[in-house]
Amino acid sequence: MNSLEDRSRDVQERTFCKWLNTRLESAGYPPMTSLVKDLSDGVRLIQLMEIMGDTSLGRYNRTPRMRVQKAENVNKALAFISSRGVKLTNIGPEDIIDGNLKLILGMIWTIILRFTIADISEEGLSAKEGLLLWCQRKTQPYKEVDVQDFSLSWSDGLALCALIHCHRPDLIDFDKLDKTDRHGNTQLAFQVAAHHLGIPQLLEVSDLCDSARPDERSVMTYIASYFHAFSTMDQAETVSRRVEKFAELMQSVWLSKNDYERRVRALLSSVLEIQALWAAIKFTGTYPDAKEHANNFQNYKQTTKRTWVTEKQDVTTLFGNVQTKLKTYGLREYIPPPGLTLADLDAAWSALLASEARRYRAINAQIREIKEALRKKFADFANDFSKRLGAMSSELAGIEGSLEDQQEQVTQVQTRIPDLASSLSVLAEIDQECRDANVDENDYTIFTYQDLEFELELVQQSITKKIKFIDNQIVSRNMTNLTPAQLEQFESTFRYFDKDESNTLEITEMTAALASLGIVFSDEDMDIIYDQLLQDYGAVTFEAFINLLVDIMEDQTSPDQLRESFRGIANDKPFVTELDLRVAHLPQSSIDYLKEAMPSAQNEHGEPEFDYEAWLNDVFV
Repeated sequence: MNSLEDRSRDVQERTFCKWLNTRLESAGYPPMTSLVKDLSDGVRLIQLMEIMGDTSLGRYNRTPRMRVQKAENVNKALAFISSRGVKLTNIGPEDIIDGNLKLILGMIWTIILRFTIADISEEGLSAKEGLLLWCQRKTQPYKEVDVQDFSLSWSDGLALCALIHCHRPDLIDFDKLDKTDRHGNTQLAFQVAAHHLGIPQLLEVSDLCDSARPDERSVMTYIASYFHAFSTMDQAETVSRRVEKFAELMQSVWLSKNDYERRVRALLSSVLEIQALWAAIKFTGTYPDAKEHANNFQNYKQTTKRTWVTEKQDVTTLFGNVQTKLKTYGLREYIPPPGLTLADLDAAWSALLASEARRYRAINAQIREIKEALRKKFADFANDFSKRLGAMSSELAGIEGSLEDQQEQVTQVQTRIPDLASSLSVLAEIDQECRDANVDENDYTIFTYQDLEFELELVQQSITKKIKFIDNQIVSRNMTNLTPAQLEQFESTFRYFDKDESNTLEITEMTAALASLGIVFSDEDMDIIYDQLLQDYGAVTFEAFINLLVDIMEDQTSPDQLRESFRGIANDKPFVTELDLRVAHLPQSSIDYLKEAMPSAQNEHGEPEFDYEAWLNDVFV
């Protein structure tokens, strides 16, 4: 059995010879049968160099017979090899002429490296490392394949099948392979490569499957054929990918252009539409209408306008992205259709901003005009209302004549109150309009609605009081048995205790009024008197009160009687104190009245002493 080195040499000789024959046969030369014999005269070597170098080496001895002729041919071939950057060491013409197989195999391996493997490059690596990396990358998806070298990694045929399946899955169904059939898989790869891919079978099945360590150089030479066979396919794929990538690029640019133009066109249309809408809108002249327009404009600024601002920025960015992409790939600059350029968009945007400004000013001017009109409307109505009130007050103050004439005049004045009240209601509506429009100040009038409402109430009260006064005066006039001073005193007392100004007295009010005049009844008697007055008059009116006093005065209200009563309360003192009045069980209202009516002086303790004698002298004639 040959040694491993001898076996490797045999495999190399056979493999290299087949490899060289593929070059010779492609040029129409007959194949070699023995490297030692067929290369010895230099003719085949020159032919191979001319084929590989794609050039002519000039004249040479085509049928050398002498050793020197053979040496000339070999030297010519070696010189050409050296000229192509191939460094040959330890080999001369005589080694080839004499058939030194070891050196010849070394020379051919160097030639294979130079003309077949040296141009292989993968990710920056070259020659052996580049070819190995290429194999690893192509077979990486196959879990049963692990390419680590150009020897044992190829001994089961799976790596060869994987290379073929990777590029031509139609030729081998890798998943259905019997992964344990080393010989079958290797033979299948050899046959498919030779028949369908034009890769000559440089190795035998046994060279890979039956060798303890397949020859690295022979395997590399064979695998290099796969690289060159598939590189053309890879280049085609690269071309396809390049075209596909360019098509995708142009399509994306086309889509971006269409998107840009569509969005700009829509934005410009919306911008023009809103301006046309603003131009067509008419104000109705009311504050709610103007305020609605103001709210709509503010809502536009916060929603629609912001959407447009974002869209304008987006389409501007989109346009820039298109231009950048075109420039990156050296393509022609994109020029949008007329009316859709960024300059057109900027011009339309400027027009929108100007239109917004006009719209904003128009709304503000309308609101100002409405507020000014409301101020004048309120002022005219308020000033006129004040004049009417003033005229009525003057008319009341100027009433004169007999009591009956005065009564008629006051009644006539009172009939005009409903009309004034109606006018005040109108003024209230105008005032509400002003408040709705936030009209706080008004330089056209000093009156507010509240001012005039208060003044109207005063006039109404004045009329009511005037009517009551005249009615009471008529009653007083008819009381002939009372002095004017008494009538005046009784009338002032009645008005003082008529707290609700109803011109009637409740029982408590009547009790206090009588007590202030020094007339005191028991609660039982007061109830009887009050019920009798209600029965006779329907209410304790001024007339009823005066008639009651007349009856009482005739019986018990002489000056002497009153002085005796006060002396009794004062315990014969010339004055009374508040304590005296309280001990006498006078109502608090009567005590309050007497304290105000009677003159007083403070004693040494700082307490007031009321002079009832002086008061009675002043009251009675």
